[in-house]
Amino acid sequence: MQGELIVFSGSSHYKLAQGIASHIGLPLGRARITRFSNENIKVKIDENVRGADVFVVQTSCPPVSDNLMELLIMLDALKFASASRVTAVLPYFPYARSDKKDESRISIAARLVADLLQASGADRVLTMTLHAPQTLGFFRSPADQLMAHPILIQYFRQKDLSNAIVVATDAGSAKFAGYFAKRIGTPMAVIDKRRMDDTESAHSVALIGDVKGKDAIIYDDEIATGGSIREAARILRDFGAREVCVGVTHGVFSGNAPETLNGADLDELVVTDTIPIPEAKQESIKNLKILTTAPMFGEAINRIHAGRSLSEMME
Repeated sequence: MQGELIVFSGSSHYKLAQGIASHIGLPLGRARITRFSNENIKVKIDENVRGADVFVVQTSCPPVSDNLMELLIMLDALKFASASRVTAVLPYFPYARSDKKDESRISIAARLVADLLQASGADRVLTMTLHAPQTLGFFRSPADQLMAHPILIQYFRQKDLSNAIVVATDAGSAKFAGYFAKRIGTPMAVIDKRRMDDTESAHSVALIGDVKGKDAIIYDDEIATGGSIREAARILRDFGAREVCVGVTHGVFSGNAPETLNGADLDELVVTDTIPIPEAKQESIKNLKILTTAPMFGEAINRIHAGRSLSEMME
């Protein structure tokens, strides 16, 4: 058992941090974040954290680099204020897609972020649905990954799934989609998707499985520009799917994602709140449903604080 449990929030997703603290039954810790005219950031911890077990909630969303730097400075401030243990809670991990060296002379930025977090004083990290599970191997201190599938499974189980089929957007996501399909009791199909360059666009060229007349549920870890989802929806409609729904963890919705997704002919688009979605963007995306991750993060923080297992939460 660590010292007093305190949850702080960065400025990236205050609403989610409030929900997490509310689930735990605590007020958020007091801190002041100042941005000066020269774009420097100052963090002042406004309460005693000596000997405390501290958790800092800060997700990756625009401005990504500012939010990351703010988190690093807050971790450093807490560590030098003599917090007993500091855990960085990153619902969406920064630079998560830069997890491998697939070109010459590039940085594995996700590994660099892991190093920066540790150098800034993070004793452990808590995140959700990494783009690649091996990212956990970049950490030299404890790192835990929550998965959003229990939240999405609970939601989709409320529907009539007698005619449903889960669809993986590519071979890489087939393992996660297969687990999801097994838990909700449906068959699975896989789309053959090819990514040719760095334009964040991919093309769906074939389908493994039978979706004709079925209610397809596309399952993936994130939506960025929406191009992959639009391509997946197109091929599913071409192969005769009756309905097309989407369930993903991270709604990044970058660039012209709302327009792209609205052109995808989706019956429902379900995401979690790991990333804040501005109201204007919420209103512009048709059939959008946002599920909260606050109770799951709150339960995970309680378990970490008490030294209990997190794996039980994923069963």
